[in-house]
Amino acid sequence: MDLLIDIGNTNLKWAIGESGAPGEMRTVRHHGGLPIDLHAAWEQLPPPRHVLVGNVGGAKLAGALERVCRAYWDREPIFATPEPNAHGVTIAYAWPERFGVDRWLALIAAHRLCAGPVLVIDAGTAITYDLLLGDGRHLGGLILAGIEMMRDGLIAGTRIPRVEPEELTAPWATDTGAAIALGSLQAPAALAERLFDRLTHQAGRVPECLLAGGDAERLIPALDLPIRRCPDLVLRGLALLAR
Repeated sequence: MDLLIDIGNTNLKWAIGESGAPGEMRTVRHHGGLPIDLHAAWEQLPPPRHVLVGNVGGAKLAGALERVCRAYWDREPIFATPEPNAHGVTIAYAWPERFGVDRWLALIAAHRLCAGPVLVIDAGTAITYDLLLGDGRHLGGLILAGIEMMRDGLIAGTRIPRVEPEELTAPWATDTGAAIALGSLQAPAALAERLFDRLTHQAGRVPECLLAGGDAERLIPALDLPIRRCPDLVLRGLALLAR
């Protein structure tokens, strides 16, 4: 078995990988370190064959993970890095090191899951969009502030008080708190729909749309697209690397 670890800006997701696929995904908030309950879960694991990691959480977390892997299993974690052409995917970035490893792993998994073009959306601390043709050519992507970052940024830059609406049932609002909350949902949803239309035109056929990330469920009601929810997309990419 392999231990697959996806370290994001806010959450750490992990799963046991066997036969080229991840098992049940587990998620913890890392707060810049490895939580005690994560240590407790990993102490029970037998030594994995490999520990494969996609890390955008920074060097501090990487160092903590290295120490844990040595102490528990005498293993060195393998940190994935984007490659310009691998696993059937050719990324559009001229400098692959500037492309987020989480986005790269998600594209690898998406290319395996989908036979044709696909729009990959990851709604987390930031919201990323990547467009992939059926032959594995990555057209590029966009990045927005995440839902909470949008709200916090607007409130921090104005005198508007933060008011959380109890329920959001319409695409527009009749008070300021709801207007901010709905705006932070409708904006990324509208961009998703625009990119979906552009990819449809570019590819000459209707693409699939894969949605991952901790805020995916909040975004889905605002999306007027055929969505395929895939919360373990980065882990699936790691499992393919393990093969």
